[in-house]
Amino acid sequence: MQHHHSVDASGVFQGLSETGLGAELRAQLATQENVQAALAVDLSDTLQFGSGLVALTSERLLARAPGALAWQSWPLQPGMVLRMLDHGGVGTLELHDASRRLQLWRFTLGAQAQALRLVQRFEQHVERLGSASAAPVAPEEEALCPVCHASLPPDSEECPACARAQQPHTSTWVLLRLWRFARPYKKQLAAGFALTLASTAASLVPPYMTIPLMDDILIPYQSGQQISASLVAMYLGGLLLSALLAWGLGWARTYILALVSERIGADLRTTTYEHLMRLSLDYFGSKRTGDLMARIGSETDRINVFLSLNALDFATDVLMICMTAAILFSINPWLALVTLVPLPFIAWLIHNVRDRLRTGFERIDRVWSEVTNVLADTIPGIRVVKAFAQEKREAQRFRAANQHNLEVNDRLNKTWSLFSPTVSLMTEIGLLVVWGFGIWLVAHNQITVGVLAAFIAYIGRFYTRLDSMSRIVSVTQKAAAGAKRIFDILDHVSNVPDPAHPVKVDDVRGAIEMRDIGFRYGSRTVVRNLSLQIRPGEMIGLVGHSGSGKSTLVNLISRFYDVSDGAILVDGVDIRRMAVADFRRHIGLVLQEPFLFFGTVAENIAYGKPDATREEIVAAARAAHAHEFILRLPHGYDSLVGERGQGLSGGERQRISIARALLIDPRILILDEATSAVDTETEKEIQKALDNLVKGRTTIAIAHRLSTLRKADRLVVMDRGEIVEVGPHDELMAQQGAYWRLYEAQARRAEEDAQAAGILPSPHSAHPAGKL
Repeated sequence: MQHHHSVDASGVFQGLSETGLGAELRAQLATQENVQAALAVDLSDTLQFGSGLVALTSERLLARAPGALAWQSWPLQPGMVLRMLDHGGVGTLELHDASRRLQLWRFTLGAQAQALRLVQRFEQHVERLGSASAAPVAPEEEALCPVCHASLPPDSEECPACARAQQPHTSTWVLLRLWRFARPYKKQLAAGFALTLASTAASLVPPYMTIPLMDDILIPYQSGQQISASLVAMYLGGLLLSALLAWGLGWARTYILALVSERIGADLRTTTYEHLMRLSLDYFGSKRTGDLMARIGSETDRINVFLSLNALDFATDVLMICMTAAILFSINPWLALVTLVPLPFIAWLIHNVRDRLRTGFERIDRVWSEVTNVLADTIPGIRVVKAFAQEKREAQRFRAANQHNLEVNDRLNKTWSLFSPTVSLMTEIGLLVVWGFGIWLVAHNQITVGVLAAFIAYIGRFYTRLDSMSRIVSVTQKAAAGAKRIFDILDHVSNVPDPAHPVKVDDVRGAIEMRDIGFRYGSRTVVRNLSLQIRPGEMIGLVGHSGSGKSTLVNLISRFYDVSDGAILVDGVDIRRMAVADFRRHIGLVLQEPFLFFGTVAENIAYGKPDATREEIVAAARAAHAHEFILRLPHGYDSLVGERGQGLSGGERQRISIARALLIDPRILILDEATSAVDTETEKEIQKALDNLVKGRTTIAIAHRLSTLRKADRLVVMDRGEIVEVGPHDELMAQQGAYWRLYEAQARRAEEDAQAAGILPSPHSAHPAGKL
């Protein structure tokens, strides 16, 4: 058999020669079947690195996912769509037919060109098959929504209009996923179920005792017979014993299951929070703080209440109904059948109302998150609110969100308020039918009065439980909506994955190499074709206009995002091959706006090294020129700094953040506008601290004032995501290029500011002699 592949895919075959995927692909091809385009996929569904391949021929799409043993094949058909999305350095290729998604592959954006070529060739083949609906590939600077074809906002792959219009689809079955958290407590759950069964059985004894009480004692007494005191004492003792037994078993059941549900809720919160901490920065950039707080807080509480109370009550109701039905059929089958008449109507009503409640409760959750988002925005930013006198505006915004929440709840309550009384009405009608049919049976001597009394007692419990089960629909849908919002977090995979077999690097020297790296925020290219080598211990200054890609570059070096193209190497090792946490332990970061946590000064300095001794903390503070002002605080190092460090000045917060970086002794240091937000005197203090910090470390500094970078070994000038100049300050000034223009513009601006402040005389203030 002779196999052929096209020129377009040859590069892929060459790149995969070592892994054997190229040879395997050739073996899959039929005679004269040509490969039109191919894509090397290097990420699994869980974003672990691996080797896979997607290939297009003139007749079908072939693929072997990373880690898969077998090849898959999809014949090309009209209406099929191959769609490419990317965000934060990870590309996604989705194959759809007219009704559903068939397959999904993930890859790093180094293979983006191959993916685009594959999508283009795929669309050409599908169009030739008669499909006119294949969506064109959007140009690089304007990504389109695949549904409504509207332009997507920058840095986003989700269409806001479609997201708002999309109806929620929450299934009650999502609650079964909670079994993952309940599995460690299966013995306690089994014990709780056994106690539930026993307590329910004990509670069903008293109605059965009414049969001999009526037929053997009360009715004979009305006929003139004497009452047997011993028989009465036996029956009453049985009633008391069954009541005490049901109470004791019910208490033990409730206590055990409440303990288990609390532990399940605690595990759910902890797991969700830990997973949230592992997600990449782009996830938090698209989420509101209040919404995430509501999910981990109120949603887990709602699930907790459902597991500890509602699910327990529901299980008791089901057991009660089943056991009651069995007892009723054992006493009189015909009367039992009449008792069950309302059941089909109630089931039909629950089925119809359930979908409305499900969508309604998820909509309520989203609207409630709008209320919490207003709180999360305004309370931390209360100083800005008051500074701009926007109290009324924020109050109006909260009132509007609260009113929206009220309207959504009112619409749902219309459905719920009709549902519950309707179920109660059906149960009352059912009880009336039982009374009528029971009296007819007594009149025809088919049952005794005692049997009818027992039936009525059982039916009272039966219909009470039935009404309670109908109410469980509401809380179940609430819990399902909450569980879905929790699992939305747990199902999200980080765009900065840990490798399956990370390279352990204990001793980092600090050599950094960037090889033809590129990066995209959604549809916008920010860094392109950038190459740079930084020697260990060298200080590099990044300069350029706002938006030139400086902060993005340091984010890529810190691996807050992964590069779309090329690679970043530290000491010759691709940073994507290192465990994220291990790699970041070697990086110290000092930001323009330092963030301090609520706690003491010492705790904030020791944040990166919680086990640091007081001597190490003081030494770091001294090196950061923070020791003197810390001692002037009321309680020194044990003084509380307040939320976000509001009790300290900007310069004091910055020096504490420098001490925090010094304490972990990083080999790579990143300074992002560390002195731009302070006055000149404070800047001098911070600069002294930075001089101590950069000694012996590979340093990458972004500075607002170019004069602060004169001590840098080299300056890297960036423009539109590319490096345009590299060299020392004096050399770049002599070239009179991009850096010289930036420096001169900043010097002129500083001179104009000084003249405006009256520090320097204005060039227009000179007057002829004698004229003032």
